[in-house]
Amino acid sequence: MQPSPRDQVRDLLKRTAVALKQGEVPFALCGGYAAWVRGAPEPEHDADFLVPAAEAERAAKALADAGLQVVDPAEDWLLKVVRDDVFIDVLWRTCGRPTEIDLVERAEVLPVLSVHMPVLDPTDILVTKLMALDEHYCNFSRMLPVARALREQVDWVQVARDVATNDFAVVFLQLLGRLDIVPAAEVS
Repeated sequence: MQPSPRDQVRDLLKRTAVALKQGEVPFALCGGYAAWVRGAPEPEHDADFLVPAAEAERAAKALADAGLQVVDPAEDWLLKVVRDDVFIDVLWRTCGRPTEIDLVERAEVLPVLSVHMPVLDPTDILVTKLMALDEHYCNFSRMLPVARALREQVDWVQVARDVATNDFAVVFLQLLGRLDIVPAAEVS
């Protein structure tokens, strides 16, 4: 019997993390799966890892050396680890900016599907997800369950400061305040 797509993503997520660990590449699980580890609903699609921009080539080599299929897409800010119909994104730019080592260093090592790996800080998860909002991608319905699940783990004042230049993120924070998901004073 063929494993489900979710099981395939989970397996590839673990294999990617182990390869990065064995290659001694600094990294952190980010995006939907990082939020899931911290209590949000499990994503329906791929998983994402961050590596510092200066480590991108080393990450690609570590993944290939581990026998994983690495695909270099047209975008110049990520690579994909692919197996069958599923993939894992390894990003070295977030929100148009190179990933710096401090973002990865703030990650906390947690067990993820029985593999210990660095998982992005909850505040950083929200900031990176909110800064990705723009006129082409502005799906608040996917963000609301994440914000609800992580609300007590997040420094909302810091999030508001960090996303102040993104009007879509600012409006989302206002929505969270109006819905009493977080105190309005913390996100205004």
